[in-house]
Amino acid sequence: MSEVAQSPDDERVAASSRRSAPWPTESLSFGGDYSPEQWPWEVVLEDLALMREAGVNLVTLGVFSWAVHEPREGVFDFTWLDRMLDLLHENGIAVDLATPTAAVPMWLHRLHPEILPQDRHRHPLAPGGRLGWCPSSPVFRGYALRIVERLAEHVAGHPAVRMWHVSNELGGGNARCHCPVSNARFREWVAAKYGTVDALNAAWGMAFWGNTYSSFEEVTTPWGETAHNPGQLLDYERFSSDELLDHYRAEKDVLRGLAPGVPVTTNFMVGLGPDVVDYTRWADEMDIVANDHYTFGPDPLRHQDLAFSGDRMRGLSRGEPWMLMEHATGASSWHRINQPKAPGELARHALAHVARGSDSVMYFQWRAPRSGTEKFHSAMLPHSGPQSRVFRDVVDLGAHLDALAEVRGSTVASAEVAILHDNEAGWALKSGLKPINDLRYADTARAVHNALFARAVTADVVAPWTALDAYRLVIVPGLFLVSDENARTVHDFVEAGGTVLVTWFSGIVDEVNTVRLGGYPGAFRSLLGVTSEEFSPLDADQSLRLDNGWTVRRWAERLREPAPDDGAEVLARHTEGALAGGPALTRRRVGAGAAYYLSVDLDPESLGALVDRLLEEKEIGPTAVVSRGVEAVRRVGDDASYLFLINHSEDDGRAEASGVDLLTGAEHSGIVSIAAGGVVVIREHGRS
Repeated sequence: MSEVAQSPDDERVAASSRRSAPWPTESLSFGGDYSPEQWPWEVVLEDLALMREAGVNLVTLGVFSWAVHEPREGVFDFTWLDRMLDLLHENGIAVDLATPTAAVPMWLHRLHPEILPQDRHRHPLAPGGRLGWCPSSPVFRGYALRIVERLAEHVAGHPAVRMWHVSNELGGGNARCHCPVSNARFREWVAAKYGTVDALNAAWGMAFWGNTYSSFEEVTTPWGETAHNPGQLLDYERFSSDELLDHYRAEKDVLRGLAPGVPVTTNFMVGLGPDVVDYTRWADEMDIVANDHYTFGPDPLRHQDLAFSGDRMRGLSRGEPWMLMEHATGASSWHRINQPKAPGELARHALAHVARGSDSVMYFQWRAPRSGTEKFHSAMLPHSGPQSRVFRDVVDLGAHLDALAEVRGSTVASAEVAILHDNEAGWALKSGLKPINDLRYADTARAVHNALFARAVTADVVAPWTALDAYRLVIVPGLFLVSDENARTVHDFVEAGGTVLVTWFSGIVDEVNTVRLGGYPGAFRSLLGVTSEEFSPLDADQSLRLDNGWTVRRWAERLREPAPDDGAEVLARHTEGALAGGPALTRRRVGAGAAYYLSVDLDPESLGALVDRLLEEKEIGPTAVVSRGVEAVRRVGDDASYLFLINHSEDDGRAEASGVDLLTGAEHSGIVSIAAGGVVVIREHGRS
């Protein structure tokens, strides 16, 4: 549903409940998805020996095993599972046991084809994929909860089962359904939210194009090729997320009743956003927040994409350790070109996730399969076998994680910078026509995060309703949709002495995707003391210059000259084109703090200069003084602090630090050298 502001007390309760959930392994978790049902027994025995060699201590089991557990309707057979749980336990490997509801058996599709989700043209998806079920289907829900109940009853108390994994990547294939059942549920959802048809018409602005409803019976999901109402599109995204969350809760309730004390989660797919479902509002339902993250090989900033995702996960877990449930040892398989990781990149990526708060390094998958859609997806044990470079790197990584065992349970040191991120803002941005119709939500957030990353400054990526009093600098990057309550949270933060940077296309619409009148940036106009009258986007080959030498690309606005009573100071102006002489960057004192408005999209060098000014103004320094290309993140435990230094450059790097390198045992005093592409993890002297 629509966002609800949460109090600091709510946040503390949620974080406390997660801290009480036991971690599935004693040290950092290491392993991946394991599908022994795909292999003969002699291969399974080889797997166990190789897992011991690599230091694997946790596997995700049974993700696609419904047809194994229930080969025919109502016929259950857990013989294979019993044998595997016993064998894994004997080998010291814990199990993250999946409910198998991501993989609908073919017999269920044959008996009940109506459970298949329907696309926007109301065509049912074909059987044979995964997550082939409508989230609103009561028929599927009944079968799903039956297999979950039988499975949980059968394995209850088995010492190998240390965690429950509900389904798999919920929404990764069935996030949006337009079948008759979904249509009926959407009408119910809309009626429950708005109460009356008049309220619905007002919220969605249905008078436009004369589309006013006379009854809730006329409401449908936004199917077909029509240019749908933006309010309808946004609410459909919310509804779809809520339906999948309701399914997660239903499975979780069964597991809680039959396996109390075992943590329950599902794997997110946190990327640049907006996410396929609303993980920001799902996170508190998880005992351990878990994520699947895959980089795109040709992306030259893939290590920064990883950092942004990690900082988002830490925001979702409210600073507590989270779980990297899946990533890749090398190439994935769904891009046009799937490139392997360069030598050393496997370790850098894995330890970068750990640096930013993950207490696990898990992969999809343990052994590369011989057949199936993902047979060329990389694995811990590739087709070329244990003599491969990848497997040798996996064994080395296992040794590194063993050396870092004491890091488990520590948390990333408190950040002084927060970046506000909300999936609903991203969904609203893509709902309906815009001045630029290919804007990607989080591009500005990623650009600001990259500038901070390059300066070794750690930032939390958090929800707009997060209590902000712990931060000194808050960035509001393209937060297209924001509620009055969340805008007030930002205002109060500034009045109390904080500094905020609000960027272009923020605060434009309210919770029902309705434009805030009176001028842009809408919800933040009174805080900033400026009014924008008109957007002036640029073509890809256009750019503008500001009077301080900065370069503008993609986006500019016509700002009114601030009146003296507005209190806003103009820091940079346009020098050319129709906007020449007009304000581009402003700053306003508010209470004990300051509010900046950036009405243009800056190139990386110019944005970096602005970030430098903000950091200097707030006296925010780097996590460590490092050379260019070295990532620096600090984790802090009860008795020690750990400085992760990851060199993503092709040159040897340096950092100012003192302590012992947990990976090599080497002592460092004052200066640490980091080989090109290398990683150093320092237990620091003089810090706790």
